Amino acid sequence: MQNLIKALTFLALSVFIFPAQAAKCGTVTISEMNWPSAEFLANLDKIILEEAFDCKVQLVPGATVTTFASMESKGQPDVAPELWTNGVAERLKASVAKGDITLGSKLIEGASEGWFISEAAHKKHPELKTVDDVMAHPEYFPNKENPSHGAFYGCPSGWGCQISNNNLMKPGAFDAAGHNFDVIDPGSGAALAASIAKAYERKEPWFGYYWQPTAVLYKYPMFKLDWGVPHDKENWDNCISKSPDCATPKKNGWAVSQVSTAMTSKFAKANPVLASYFDKRSYGMDTVGGVLAYMADNQANGEDGAFYFLKNHESVWSKWLTPEQVKKVKKAL
Repeated sequence: MQNLIKALTFLALSVFIFPAQAAKCGTVTISEMNWPSAEFLANLDKIILEEAFDCKVQLVPGATVTTFASMESKGQPDVAPELWTNGVAERLKASVAKGDITLGSKLIEGASEGWFISEAAHKKHPELKTVDDVMAHPEYFPNKENPSHGAFYGCPSGWGCQISNNNLMKPGAFDAAGHNFDVIDPGSGAALAASIAKAYERKEPWFGYYWQPTAVLYKYPMFKLDWGVPHDKENWDNCISKSPDCATPKKNGWAVSQVSTAMTSKFAKANPVLASYFDKRSYGMDTVGGVLAYMADNQANGEDGAFYFLKNHESVWSKWLTPEQVKKVKKAL
């Protein structure tokens, strides 16, 4: 009878205690953006928030421009875990100033973006060191669909970097058309990655945009081109990265990459403990590069990558949580 009373008492208390704990967090919407490192991070946050903070997490599909626009206009999703801020620099600055968006600290040390050529192309033509060097030789990077022109692989539609890449290829800047280069939209992040892998395996020339950390550059070394000009912040912020209608593009060096977690300020103010977690978490390029290579080699999804990270990098993620929260997460593995 005493055991029955204890069980009933526990059951009655749980009805009040556990929902109360969950209510402290409630439902959090997180953007699962459409590239591997962002997919991994969204799933990592989901696991940690649900296990360590008793939240209910909903992942929603996203991309840099569309997610940021939704956060601006609708206040949803609550969190964009991996926002490459160069693609929305001026709008982000304005949103932060207005108090609509809150940014966490730098997420990935050493992250960068730029234009690369394949290792095979650089070995064959070691004189190619700057963007201008490459633009002078479209014949070294033939477009298989249009052999008289060179091929430059840009970003898929919907990615913030597509705006910057396209503007940098306009007349007045590096002028793709004037140098007989075609700017190719690969259609998806997977197709862009596949084009690099195929070129590497076949020892073929390749020229285009990419970023790091990624499994692709972790597995397939590439040569990063020097822009040949310094970064012009005013032209970058007000033209290159601002709008597809940029009318006065200039040759420019890519802005130093800033990768941060963005939250709606409403969410950050209502959930200071969670905002502190998002502000604390960070990792190095080698760490996330290894996770992304695991995902690529094993055809693993973002959730698989998150569990791989939690099992193999406790020394990294345990610093983001209290000892009690660490125990909760480990129990779920």
